[in-house]
Amino acid sequence: HKINPPSLKAIWESRALIKRALFTRPAKVRSAQCQEIVETPNLSQFPILKCWPGDAGRFITYGMVISHDPISKARNLGLYRLQVFGNDTTGMHWQSMKGGRVHYLNAEEQGKSLEVAVVIGADPILMMAAILPLPEDADEIAFAGFLRGRSIPMVYAKSVDMMVPANAEIVLEGIVPAGERRMEGPFGDHFGHYSEAAEFPVMHIRQVTRRRNAIYAGTVVGKPPQEDKYLGEAAGEMIGPLIQLINPNIINLHAFAGAGFHNLLVVSLKERHPQERLKTAMSLLGTGQLSLTKVLIMVGPHQATGHFGAVLQDMWHRFDPEDHMWLLPVAPLDTLDFTSLKMHVGSKLIIDAAGHIINEAEPPVDIDPRPYDQRIEKCKLLDGGFLVIVVQQQAREVLQSIIKADLGVRFVVAVSPDVVIDDQENLQWGIFTRFDPARDMVFSEQTFVGARPVYRGTVGIDATWKEGYPAPLVMDESIVKLVDRRWSEYWK
Repeated sequence: HKINPPSLKAIWESRALIKRALFTRPAKVRSAQCQEIVETPNLSQFPILKCWPGDAGRFITYGMVISHDPISKARNLGLYRLQVFGNDTTGMHWQSMKGGRVHYLNAEEQGKSLEVAVVIGADPILMMAAILPLPEDADEIAFAGFLRGRSIPMVYAKSVDMMVPANAEIVLEGIVPAGERRMEGPFGDHFGHYSEAAEFPVMHIRQVTRRRNAIYAGTVVGKPPQEDKYLGEAAGEMIGPLIQLINPNIINLHAFAGAGFHNLLVVSLKERHPQERLKTAMSLLGTGQLSLTKVLIMVGPHQATGHFGAVLQDMWHRFDPEDHMWLLPVAPLDTLDFTSLKMHVGSKLIIDAAGHIINEAEPPVDIDPRPYDQRIEKCKLLDGGFLVIVVQQQAREVLQSIIKADLGVRFVVAVSPDVVIDDQENLQWGIFTRFDPARDMVFSEQTFVGARPVYRGTVGIDATWKEGYPAPLVMDESIVKLVDRRWSEYWK
């Protein structure tokens, strides 16, 4: 904003930013460390991980895939898992709303294979850029140069028509043929459950280039918190200013790692025009990978978006389901989301807790719902009258009985016994990865005014594990005992 309208003074004050912009153009080099060794494919030489007992095999978990759109020639760098099928063949888990998938579909429409290069291990800033939810057709490698303040050195690949990071550890060069699919998965992913087997494209590796004594980079995802928590939180801080360019009324936003990031996004914002908050919510749900958000909660500019308890307090004082909630029944969701029982699609929930105080009363602090229904095994009352109950079965009936008891709470949420309700991250995981808003919510009263659905009173959410859901991740007991026995060795 400092250089609009431009002036010599504004340009001078922004000279550091302008200088960084010069580094978005990669630096071409003739020789590179990533090509010290050029060899035929043999994936068995690398320590590729099988992370969870139910995984279908070994997976490359930090493979940064470079591709070019066959139409626009735009470059994409994205992080996708690759299941190892053989020494020269892998799956290519291109998820919905991902740039690489768009490139492949465009190539497939032309009946052509898509050339790709998979980078394993590189400059850390490049590894961060690969996971950023940048706008479609934005060049992650160029953005990495901007962040680094130095152009990313690139070298021409040996067997595909593209450039690859010169300082990479390992590069797999190959093609993804049009029309070829293969069953990929299951895989224990960051939603804490196995993503089920499905058909995905296949990569055929032509050549491998690498450094001498290359370092293989991988990561383990699973039930939060895992390593991706810290990557995701850093990505959120980096992408926030870009989102504010599109929606300048946004103060801050936070995607909760415990919920698997896409399942819970809290946004603090100010409203300058009537219903601007709803406009902003719709804008976010139509922006890149933010469109995969399942639950979006809006709070006022005063609120810390990463403080779950404070958000619940705002939902007590500033939210009423009749006027401050919207359900979107059929919408794009993360490929990994299983709650709708349909891949790529499901429902969304928007909660507006950013307005004026409409409930002056303080929330309850001591409620035990177990006398009202003996099927409740445990319970916990969180901030803002947010009641969590643990039930083994018949969760919908239990919710309805507690709502009917009218205990003076705003939300009643049923979770399964495997959820640790005294652990906030585990509780967020147990709630937000296991319910489909359109199917799993009940209310004190639900009716229609004309064509408009109206919800009133207490909100009930059935977030229990249900038949048809994939299994939650549980590590093999022998591995647990081995790690426990050798823990002191790992941290000498």
